[in-house]
Amino acid sequence: MSPAYIGEIALTSQPPSSTDPALSLVRFPGGQFGSQAGVDVHTDRNLICMARGQARFDGTTTASPTQAANWLTRFREHGAHALRTVTGRFSVVIIDTQMRSVWMASDRFATWPICYRATSLHFGFADRADAVPGSSGKLSAQSIYDYLFFHAIPAPETIFDDIHRLPAAHQLRWADGKLSIEPWWSPVFDEKAAPDFEDAKRQFLQIIESGVRRDTVDGNTGAFLSGGTDSSTVSGMLCRIQGQAARTYSIGFDANGYDEMEYARLAARHFGTDHHEYYVTPDDLLDGIPRVATHYDQPFGNSSAVPAWICARKAREDGITKLLAGDGGDELFGGNVRYSKQRVFEHYGKLPGSLRRFALEPLLSLPGMNHIPGIKKGVSYVEQAKVPLPDRLQMYNLLLRLGAADVLEPEFLASIDQDEPFAAQRRVWQTVEGGGLINHMLALDWKYTLADNDLPKVIGTTQLAGVAVDFPLLSDELLQFSLSIPPEWKVKGVTLRWFFKEALRGFLPDEIITKKKHGFGLPFGVWACQHEGLRDMARTALGSFRQRGIVRAGFIDTLINTHLPAHPGYYGEMVWILMMMEFWLQHHASLTSR
Repeated sequence: MSPAYIGEIALTSQPPSSTDPALSLVRFPGGQFGSQAGVDVHTDRNLICMARGQARFDGTTTASPTQAANWLTRFREHGAHALRTVTGRFSVVIIDTQMRSVWMASDRFATWPICYRATSLHFGFADRADAVPGSSGKLSAQSIYDYLFFHAIPAPETIFDDIHRLPAAHQLRWADGKLSIEPWWSPVFDEKAAPDFEDAKRQFLQIIESGVRRDTVDGNTGAFLSGGTDSSTVSGMLCRIQGQAARTYSIGFDANGYDEMEYARLAARHFGTDHHEYYVTPDDLLDGIPRVATHYDQPFGNSSAVPAWICARKAREDGITKLLAGDGGDELFGGNVRYSKQRVFEHYGKLPGSLRRFALEPLLSLPGMNHIPGIKKGVSYVEQAKVPLPDRLQMYNLLLRLGAADVLEPEFLASIDQDEPFAAQRRVWQTVEGGGLINHMLALDWKYTLADNDLPKVIGTTQLAGVAVDFPLLSDELLQFSLSIPPEWKVKGVTLRWFFKEALRGFLPDEIITKKKHGFGLPFGVWACQHEGLRDMARTALGSFRQRGIVRAGFIDTLINTHLPAHPGYYGEMVWILMMMEFWLQHHASLTSR
């Protein structure tokens, strides 16, 4: 896929690199900038501005094509401090052709990606990692490991050794050949706040309704509807705002334990939506897997990406030009099971140290204790509780459970730092201000779950389907509101999202408020064991991947022939991420060889 924009600037007079012919090109001394139609660009004397998304300046919405002009006005008045006056989803790049410098920034969730390559003489950038000018194209072994660890490659790294991605809520400046990057916003939690529940509830509902209203200003808008609290809330608000039956779209799977269409239907009946549902088949995956895998600018292993693309494509066939997604409710208000689970582990640290060190731990470490019913859970509890956060969150990481040394080739393993994924998460953890256990985990998820994984999944697949997408539950106003409510309103005992659910009681059906989270989970492992086409696709892809010197050939054989048939739901995830990487690597090789 062609980049939406691409640019470069050099301190020497070297000619610019060639660029995509589909881009409208502007050349200047030492550099160039190209963009597709739909990217807002404005030039004012020596400054060129590129703006994407929908920034709101001082709380007002200014529609494209004046976004870039507004950014330049603010930049001339306030410099980098202009970011303090802007909200909304955006990315912005400003080139000073006279000073030969670049300034760029991403919004609080890096909704619109910016990738770059910086040296002392040259700076190149694009919205796609595989389109940044000047790159050697060399793949990063560490990023490949990170992909296998996280099933995505977290910013600031990319799959390419010399290309980086600007993290969420960060700004970058390249001037005189020097690069500086810093956050322009970071969350500050007020854990001592004591809001009145009824006042907070009214404010919460008003913010959500305003966010949905703002996101339906343009386009023929519908909504994803999985049947969970988030998508149901957005769908219900969309009906209220449109004053008619909003069009909603759901995906189902004819596989035991994977289908929750009944909840989507319940929400559709409750709000009176014009509901559309589609049951994904294994044959749909044969078509969708290579399309989705090769659409991304680097390997991406979220297994719900293909169902999300199918859902968005069905909406596009109905004339929908924008979909509203419900992402964000769990991460802003405490809806993931790990939040309450980790709180239980924290109780262990409050026991007297002498009791832990000289009684419990020696007793539970005796041979055979982990096989005794009842005692086995205690052994597991202590094993996990001893590991500090955030490292403890990876205790059930798929790669670690399988054993990196058993999965990966020794030479590849020796080339990477196995602690780097942990170290990167620790760095994020340590930057959180004013947050206790729950809020620290939320802030970590804003990066690793939302900015690095779920949002790229939804944005990439809707883009592939030709549909725009917005996230009303990730508005800056709702984000700021979430910072000001007490952590016990987020996770109350073991009750997840207590405030979120109580505030929506009466708006949502009770059955949806009390249901467990599911989403568009994919029964790939089950189908890969039953469907000849999928089985052959997986075997062929992994057969090719085994030649790359990354994963042990013996592990791949065991994975396909033994582990997958025995436990398809568990091991299917590893087959998936290896297969998706192989499709991407093959596609990238075909592009670079042209």
